[in-house]
Amino acid sequence: MRWLDHREPVTEALRGAIIALGNFDGFHRGHQAVAGEAIKWAHDEGRPSIIATFDPHPVRLFKPDASPFRLTTLEQRQELYLDAGATAMLVFHFDADLAGTSAEDFISKILLERFGVHGIVTGADFTFGKGAKGNIDLLRSHGSKLGLKSRVVEAVKQDGIVSSSRIRDALREGDPRLAAELLTRAFSIRGIVEHGDKNGRKLGYPTANLAIDSYLRPKYGVYAVTGKILATGEVLKGAANIGVRPQFEPPKELLEPYFFDFSGDLYGQEIEVSFHHFLRSEAKFDSLDELMAQMEKDCEEARTLLSAQPI
Repeated sequence: MRWLDHREPVTEALRGAIIALGNFDGFHRGHQAVAGEAIKWAHDEGRPSIIATFDPHPVRLFKPDASPFRLTTLEQRQELYLDAGATAMLVFHFDADLAGTSAEDFISKILLERFGVHGIVTGADFTFGKGAKGNIDLLRSHGSKLGLKSRVVEAVKQDGIVSSSRIRDALREGDPRLAAELLTRAFSIRGIVEHGDKNGRKLGYPTANLAIDSYLRPKYGVYAVTGKILATGEVLKGAANIGVRPQFEPPKELLEPYFFDFSGDLYGQEIEVSFHHFLRSEAKFDSLDELMAQMEKDCEEARTLLSAQPI
């Protein structure tokens, strides 16, 4: 799949494309509806289809101290967009220059001149351009004068509007199952397995330590998880703690999955940990024996919950 940078022109073969325009961080049900309309439109007219995203997220420019909130990395988004059937992913590099571009110039100079876009599909609430003054009305009025076609997809509802904010709230509240329903897949953190303090190994539960980086922090605690080794595609079941490890000093924020019935070496490998069930909050125990007893219970519960989980 092509990975395009908005600052660079595209090849002739990608001009005349239909673009799904939005942030599409989580690529949830609502985002998938917008992308699906763009892909169908492109297919019907024999055109390339492109799904756009913004990186860094605009919030990072305007609120640089905001807590981490990302639901996916660019690499994860690229795979999701490819699976959806898009021809390419377009990454808008969001910086002061792009933020200062008027909505009219965004349409005429970037979408039309640089990319030769034929049509745009957005959600009803999408805004763009300096001061977020661009909206679907401007796309229709100003864009149509310049030959740009546009379509709008209304919000998808599932016991309320499906949104990234709602998914983030669910994860922060320890409800990965609701998040998965809205995303159509489990929330997953991807990273490189690091060497740690070996505390889990000493307790009989060797863990694969991952930095959480810019991902949203789900509720700290223990989860039933699956892990995918990206190099091989192997999927493992396990239990994971995410948080600051209150039992050990100094506090260190980590994702620490323990995979059942696995004895291989994961150091230096890239894995993706998917959150399926919240088991309990992080806690500090009076002794390591108490911690070990609780870990045994956690693993037993996770095994039971994951027993019906397809892998």
